[in-house]
Amino acid sequence: MAARIDHLVTSGTFSLDGGTWDVDNNVWIVGNDDEAIVIDAAHDADAILTALGGRTLRAIICTHAHNDHIDAAPALASRTGARIHLHPADLPLWKMTHPDTAPDAELADGQVLTIAGTDLRVLHTPGHAPGAVCLHAPELGAVFTGDTLFQGGPGATGRSFSDFPTIVGSIRERLLTLPPGTRVLTGHGDPTTIGAEAPHLDEWIARGH
Repeated sequence: MAARIDHLVTSGTFSLDGGTWDVDNNVWIVGNDDEAIVIDAAHDADAILTALGGRTLRAIICTHAHNDHIDAAPALASRTGARIHLHPADLPLWKMTHPDTAPDAELADGQVLTIAGTDLRVLHTPGHAPGAVCLHAPELGAVFTGDTLFQGGPGATGRSFSDFPTIVGSIRERLLTLPPGTRVLTGHGDPTTIGAEAPHLDEWIARGH
């Protein structure tokens, strides 16, 4: 059975640099009726387990290590036996949330993860965070962008561990080169497409944030 994409929204807080904000996060589940992976285990392990519906969880993939994207990852891993995957450049951020727990596996640029016969290619897209990654699934016509690219522009770069020129470079070189019809499935908010966002690159650069 071919892979499909299921979507869950969970709510909690994001904390960094002394501030805390209420946030809603997108949790993406890719798989079939038997097995799946979770992209960004945010806030609520119980809700994610319910959405999995008894499927075998093969992996928990972290697009980056801001606390709102990883806070439920250890609990979900402990209850399912799934391994947590994170790019090593985000380990300092991970340790701010989970100082006593380490991810199980490292993500690397170009790595291919396969679930239910469907490949997802890891694209290292630093800028919002040093180890931020996106996951491109050509067979599904989608790219999971975490907080790198949203409807309307790049992810935030005004806090520690982030950099605006770096995120713009990542988007230009790694994302806007994908087919225009590729759906952009984001870490927060509504989806968009590569084709809808590509014409606005110069506007983002002019805004500088």
